[in-house]
Amino acid sequence: MRLPFEQLLCQELENRLRLPRVLPTSSCKIAGKIVEIGPTLMKASLPGASLAELCTLEPSGIPAEVVAIEGNYVSLSPFAEPLGVTTGSKVVPTGKAHQVALGDFLLGSIVDGLGRPLDDVTFPEDADLRPLDAPAPNPLTRQIIDTPLPLGVRAIDGILTCGMGQRIGIFAAAGGGKSTLLGMICDGSLADVIVLALIGERGREVREFLEHTLSEEARSRCVVVISTSDRPALERLKAAYTATTIAEYFRDQGKNVLLMMDSLTRFARASREIGLAAGEPPAAGSYPPSFFARLPRLLERAGPAETGSITGIYTVLVEGDNLNEPVADEVRSILDGHIVLSRKLAQANHYPAIDIAASVSRVMGQVTESDHRANAGKLRRLMAAWKEIELLVRVGEYQQGNDAQADEALARKDAIRDFLCQETTEKNSFEEILERLWTTVN
Repeated sequence: MRLPFEQLLCQELENRLRLPRVLPTSSCKIAGKIVEIGPTLMKASLPGASLAELCTLEPSGIPAEVVAIEGNYVSLSPFAEPLGVTTGSKVVPTGKAHQVALGDFLLGSIVDGLGRPLDDVTFPEDADLRPLDAPAPNPLTRQIIDTPLPLGVRAIDGILTCGMGQRIGIFAAAGGGKSTLLGMICDGSLADVIVLALIGERGREVREFLEHTLSEEARSRCVVVISTSDRPALERLKAAYTATTIAEYFRDQGKNVLLMMDSLTRFARASREIGLAAGEPPAAGSYPPSFFARLPRLLERAGPAETGSITGIYTVLVEGDNLNEPVADEVRSILDGHIVLSRKLAQANHYPAIDIAASVSRVMGQVTESDHRANAGKLRRLMAAWKEIELLVRVGEYQQGNDAQADEALARKDAIRDFLCQETTEKNSFEEILERLWTTVN
């Protein structure tokens, strides 16, 4: 007996639905081709691509990342100079984002902005792999910052005390002594692990910093991420994420990590270079809107977590002593404090050239004892009083006996200067610094 047409149709549909379905995988992705090459980005036809997807340019084998998508066309930022890449070159999507290898083998090693070794260290094949993008810790699970983190610099430990998990910025003009101060912090810090990111620096300065500024003891517990100024913009951008991801790995092991990034300004410039080339409109300071969204996502990944902590120290280049330019102003609004280096103090051979009056640590009240805060506050008051009478003293017009605090400031100005100035090789424990602070102001 023949089945009615409707019944045959239903049976055929049921048979087809029983067939195994083939789910799309990365191997099913369709390769594309380069259609346009610019000075920073390349445009390719690549249907089905996803943002931040890693691709390979053939036949050169150069990796590139998808940074913008418009219909079936994508903008690619290469991880290296695109030598040998022409219009029509094949673009092979990998279906995944860039990942870095993580493990204790990183301690004492030097890697580039993408996490690849620059020294003789060989990474194990079974190393833990993580993508560079990760969410910040849940704010409700973060530990309260209540423990000081000595950094070995008297001006910071005594007057601008930092806590474990704090994020603080160092603001200075070029040549203001940022790198020297970072070296002193590396040698004097009591952190379990140090992750140092040198972004956009000159190659000569990088080697000098590694060989002359960092001590052997600091190098043994330090991971250095390097992306010099000649590297592609994407690598300079990724260097900040690579360093943060490495710091997160050691933090998740319950360790107190010190993450130092020199500098956030070079990270910002790399972000601007890519964003404008991708067609974003310029906003404040010609920086694209994506930068102002990217910056807090990066900085919020540092700080305390349920186990372990990341103390972040980020340097920011400023033009002259202008702290109100877009990058400096935005960073200052996100971080938990700022240390300002003064060109005027540096010219007077006052190192480290920290402008105490313009600097602040927002967690100092939570991590210090009352007598420590009282001594630090008195030193600030004496410095302010000396600044008011300095001109009168220099022209011989100041008369003692009219203002007790001004008289004390005049009597203690040399002791205060000796306390704040420090040689790069000079080391003091936290207890010694507090004792010397008391002696300086009492």
